Amino acid sequence: MKMIRNELSHCDAWIFDMDGTLTVSIHDFEAIRKELGLESGEPILEVLAQMPTEKARPLHQRLDEIEFEVAGRATAGEGVAKLLDSLRSRGVPLGILTRNGRDIAFETLRACGLMEFFTPEYVIGREQAKPKPEPDGILQLLSKWQQPAARTVMVGDYFFDLAAGRAAGTSTVYLDVDDSRQWCDYADVTVQRLDMLLR
Repeated sequence: MKMIRNELSHCDAWIFDMDGTLTVSIHDFEAIRKELGLESGEPILEVLAQMPTEKARPLHQRLDEIEFEVAGRATAGEGVAKLLDSLRSRGVPLGILTRNGRDIAFETLRACGLMEFFTPEYVIGREQAKPKPEPDGILQLLSKWQQPAARTVMVGDYFFDLAAGRAAGTSTVYLDVDDSRQWCDYADVTVQRLDMLLR
């Protein structure tokens, strides 16, 4: 059995972002914004949250439709199953914190063959907690597990994931598939593939 890298050997609970972290990134967020009539670069969930309910409701419905379609085409990222299998064999609690809806998260996990690794209760979507970069979802999981933040790691491919981890007091891993180095300053460890966290 391969060991976890030294920098994370103290972590006995792991939380993952989903899209672009557990899965190959296929979301075209600019196209989604255009479809919803939003400005380029605007954070979708935050903009919808500021709208009157009557205006936001159909946009949320359309967003769900788009995300379900994308979820059905999801594939697991390189090295993801290898890492998850290693963590599961150690009995490590595994959670997901996503800005997607929970049903969409389940559809994504089914499509890419990763559902077996996660207990549904430990999949936190935008209905269960304030979206990242808020740390609320991480804090929920820590409470469920009775787990200290200092022995937990948040893994993600974007600033929001790392900021949420930092705010909650966890270690952070930046999955930088393209080696862009964009968010390295917010991460304790940076890797290009998740199985690089094994040694």
